[in-house]
Amino acid sequence: MSGHSKFANIKHKKEKNDAAKGKIFTVIGREIAVAVKEGGSDPANNSKLRDVIAKAKANNMPNDTIERGIKKAAGDMGNVNYENITYEGYGPGGTAIIVKTLTDNKNRTAANVRNAFTKGGGNVGTTGCVSYMFDEKGQIIVAKEDCNMDSDELMMTALDAGADDFAEEEDSYEITTAPEDFSAVREALEGAGVVMASAEVTMIPQTWVELTGEEDIKKINRILDLLDEDDDVQQVMHNWDE
Repeated sequence: MSGHSKFANIKHKKEKNDAAKGKIFTVIGREIAVAVKEGGSDPANNSKLRDVIAKAKANNMPNDTIERGIKKAAGDMGNVNYENITYEGYGPGGTAIIVKTLTDNKNRTAANVRNAFTKGGGNVGTTGCVSYMFDEKGQIIVAKEDCNMDSDELMMTALDAGADDFAEEEDSYEITTAPEDFSAVREALEGAGVVMASAEVTMIPQTWVELTGEEDIKKINRILDLLDEDDDVQQVMHNWDE
C-alpha cells in the first residue's frame, strides 16, 4: 500500500470539487433517491441509505439538504428511474479505467463517457475488459489529523467489526472490507466516533501503472476531468499511479 496516499488524492479531489459542490450534491442526491426507492426512507431500516448519508456528511452536505433529499425521494418514489451503468476502458499508456454512472438517460451518458475517453486518447471497451484487474472492496480512509485513536485501537475496532485489512499511510489509515461487510464496519467506526475522510465500496487496482510521458499525463487528466464534470458519473476508478 505504501507509495499510494489515498487521503492525499481524496483531499486534492475535494479541494478541486469545492468549486463544484453542486455536482457532488447532485451525485449524492441521486444515490439517496435510489436508496430510498430500494429500501424505504427510514435510515434505521435501510443500510444502503445509512451509507449514502455517511458519504453525504463526509462531503459536507448539510443535514437539512440530506433530509430534504430523503423526503423528496420518498414523495417521488414512482418517478425515480435512475439506472446503474458501468463502463470500462483504456486510457493512455495502457491505464485501466472504470466509470460507474447513475442515469435517467443512458444514451446521453454513453455519449458523454465515450467523448471523455476519446478526447483523452483512450477508448471505451467491452464489459469485463479491465475489471478483472481490480478487486471490489469496501474502502474507508481516516485522516490521521482527524483521528483521536492510536493506530492499534483503530485497527482493532475495524478488525473486530469485520474488516479484512488495515494499512497505515503517511497521512492516513486505510481500512478495507469485503463489500458485504462494509456497512457493518463503517457503522462500528461511526459509533466509536471515528471521522472518515471517505467511505465507499469501490474497485481497488491489483497493480498500478506509472505514466512518465508528459503527453500521457495530460491526456489521462483530460479524461478524468471530463468525467468528473459529468453529473451522471458517480465514481471513477483507475490504476494510474498518480
